[in-house]
Amino acid sequence: MVALLMLGLLVGGGGVGAAWALSDDSGSAPVTESGPAGDARAACQALDGFDEAKYGAKGADGDIALNRYAAAGVLSASAAAGDAKFKPLAQAIRRSQDRHAQVFDFDEMVKKDLDEARRICKGL
Repeated sequence: MVALLMLGLLVGGGGVGAAWALSDDSGSAPVTESGPAGDARAACQALDGFDEAKYGAKGADGDIALNRYAAAGVLSASAAAGDAKFKPLAQAIRRSQDRHAQVFDFDEMVKKDLDEARRICKGL
């Protein structure tokens, strides 16, 4: 039951987060590519704007962090569903989210998986 609730929150937050992350006016170029490659780039853009130090904070900063983290997971899963070459990105983000859901913290294992996802993003 808890797992279903977490999945629902991630998927729901992912849609909002995707829109929020993609409409960010921080000067980064918007994702214009469609399909799996566009989803992967959007996931990376959301992850690039994600600050784990603000995750759980009250107010807009916490909401942004939560939604960008969720958006990165949802968009990377969509990319992997459309093209298997994006599966490592989706797996790294999913591992970080699963671990975070277990320990409720950004411990070394979560950070390791986030670093791996960010490394993969740099190669896209």
